[in-house]
Amino acid sequence: MSRVDLVKRGDERGGREQMAATLRAIPRALRTDLFTLARDPMPRSVWLGPLPHLHVVLLAALLALYNASENERILAADSTVALLTMLQSAPVVLALSRPVPAWWLSTLALSLTGALAEEPGPGMTVWWPWSLSALLLHTLVLLLLALRVRPLAAVAALAVTLLAGAADIVFVVGRRPQAVTWDALVLAMAVVLGASLRQGRVARTRLAEQQELTADERARRTLLEERGRIARELHDVVAHHMSVISIQAQVAPHLVENPSPELRENLAGIRASAVEALTELRRVLGVLRSAEGPAEAQRHAPQPTLAQLDDLVAKVRAAGVTVTTATTGPVRPLSPGVELSAYRIVQEALSNAMRHAPGATVRVETAYGPGALSVRITNSAPERPAPPSPGAGHGILGMRERAAMLGGDLATGPVPGGGYEVAAVLPASPSAEVTP
Repeated sequence: MSRVDLVKRGDERGGREQMAATLRAIPRALRTDLFTLARDPMPRSVWLGPLPHLHVVLLAALLALYNASENERILAADSTVALLTMLQSAPVVLALSRPVPAWWLSTLALSLTGALAEEPGPGMTVWWPWSLSALLLHTLVLLLLALRVRPLAAVAALAVTLLAGAADIVFVVGRRPQAVTWDALVLAMAVVLGASLRQGRVARTRLAEQQELTADERARRTLLEERGRIARELHDVVAHHMSVISIQAQVAPHLVENPSPELRENLAGIRASAVEALTELRRVLGVLRSAEGPAEAQRHAPQPTLAQLDDLVAKVRAAGVTVTTATTGPVRPLSPGVELSAYRIVQEALSNAMRHAPGATVRVETAYGPGALSVRITNSAPERPAPPSPGAGHGILGMRERAAMLGGDLATGPVPGGGYEVAAVLPASPSAEVTP
């Protein structure tokens, strides 16, 4: 036997096993759906709220009045009329919260109606062995059931209902009724309608869940990309310090007269560790860089600091934006990480103001405190609507990540008058500062 034949036989055997497993799962699924007392409330409409539920209750009340009048015509005992009217009407209201018990109760009421009724009167033979009102009430219950259970269970419920009608025809003595053809047609339409509406609701729910998962995944990917970009920038800062350590460790023995062998050995170890750390940093940076990373010249350019803030503001002014600046507190050098993050926050805030607030004036305030650096960027209300922004921006996410990385805080939001504000507080304790 060839390999192709073996593959075909394996596929056929797998298909038969899958079909057999599906057939074995059907009875278990039917037991789960149709033999339960679990509460399954009818979901409220997004637009109408509980109004459809009230309509169902009102329709059940109207059909109950009609059902009572029809039962008086086909039932002999008055007490039986009241009992069957209640048994046929109450399941409609019950089906709003517990559709499966309501359907079983309605099916029992239908069977009792067919078993206890007298010969059909004029105009009632079409729906016999049931009355039209009883059929409509049960149709409503079956529709509410099909809206909640799986289509297979709804079809099984339809079959049980029709079997109950057939049993009334066959086993009740003295009846010569018509077949349940019209009854089956009406009930089948209710099941098809309910199953279709349920499948549409399930599809919309799954689509909403998928959209939520997609949005979460997009936000997670954006966050990782932003963290990677921040890490690439901080690599240059760390690499600079490691290079300084390596150079100082190499030069230090020449600054001491007759250095001891122990000192030379320790300094050599420091330099070797620094060089090894630089090598590992380059490997990490290679992993962090994307396929479309920055140009080679940009990769080796020094990272900006607050000393370049005036140049940044000048470029924004050249683009036609009115920008004012203010600095409070004694200006002093801070750690490279703090200065880089502060520069990027101001840069992103100015970019957002240019993009989302055309014609607005922008104010940049920098405050040097004893233990923190504060930056505040505020723009006025835009003079004209902003053009649609392509793609989903994540500038605020990046600013928040930079502030959180340093243990700082970032606050963003609208201000009175229609403007917008970005305020960041970055820790800059004296121990973190560097000398010029």
